[in-house]
Amino acid sequence: MKMNKTYFNRSNMRIFSTLILLLSSTLLLTSCSETGYKFKLNTSKKVTLGENAVVTFEQLDQTKADSIHLYVNKTRLKETPQTKINTSSLGVGKHTATALAFYPGKVKKVTENFEVLANIKFSVYKYKIVNTYPHDTKAYTQGLEFHNGFLYETTGRRGKSWLRKVELETGKVLEQQDLNKKYFGEGMTIFKDEIYWLTWQAKKGFVYSLTDFKQTGEFKYNKSIQGWGLTHNNTELIKSDGTNKIWFLNPTTKEEKRSIQAYTNKNAIDKLNELEYVNGKIFANKWQQNSIVIINPENGIIEGVADLKGLRNLVAKDQKLDPSDDVLNGIAYDNENNRLFVTGKHWGKLFEIELIKL
Repeated sequence: MKMNKTYFNRSNMRIFSTLILLLSSTLLLTSCSETGYKFKLNTSKKVTLGENAVVTFEQLDQTKADSIHLYVNKTRLKETPQTKINTSSLGVGKHTATALAFYPGKVKKVTENFEVLANIKFSVYKYKIVNTYPHDTKAYTQGLEFHNGFLYETTGRRGKSWLRKVELETGKVLEQQDLNKKYFGEGMTIFKDEIYWLTWQAKKGFVYSLTDFKQTGEFKYNKSIQGWGLTHNNTELIKSDGTNKIWFLNPTTKEEKRSIQAYTNKNAIDKLNELEYVNGKIFANKWQQNSIVIINPENGIIEGVADLKGLRNLVAKDQKLDPSDDVLNGIAYDNENNRLFVTGKHWGKLFEIELIKL
């Protein structure tokens, strides 16, 4: 067969063009690899709230970037080789510094974290038992709230998650709503005649009418990891997710608007569980610690810690408790009479206590 000369030339040209393109791409990649466009970002690792955190951008080769953009969290900073950040505006917690370096035809990104610690040491509290009331030992307590003379409680475990209205003095269940068996119930709060109840891992909460316990709605939480504890101030729902973060939600849209991080002057405090808003502070159970931490909602600083292990020991004298599971969980506050109530998972007692600063 005789090959067409024109076809041969065109075919060779296409092959030649392809080889040139591949060779050019290889040279470009090699060039980028050789120059590296290398730089690093240095940050202060730990600083105290109010001190300056320092972010330093350092070029490591001769190829300078066209421009550098620096950020802390999502706020852009002034681009200088060394930038000082006033941490008072950040609040305590872990924060992320990011550098974007712009080169011809490409962008490189590097991030570094730094922590801001509380600038005060927390106070320590002991407790005094004022009253003791009965509590259902079948209740795996997740949420607890006092409202208009009655206790409202939510429990956990799939198939055993209930919303209840309970008579304080007797422990009698006056009303109950069971959660669908596929959900694991968590914390709850009452806000403007509606009950908000979280689930654990389904990233979903439910809304009920306070008057008849009928479900009126549901909502999703998209930013927080899980559902653990829930309370409210005058304008927002306040939610924990099992980490050291506390989220603030718009009660109408249920949007997680912002968060704080709970920190002492030494470290983060995680596993924050059941919540209660008491006189402008957030009281939180720390899971498996039989303690309450008192958190400033403005900046996340832990201002107090109450060790309540003695209460669990009192309960354990009368009943067998699982050491890892049947722990303190449940905080309710009677705002009108300044009464603080606490209980635990499967505890047969609910205590009214007074916290006393040491």
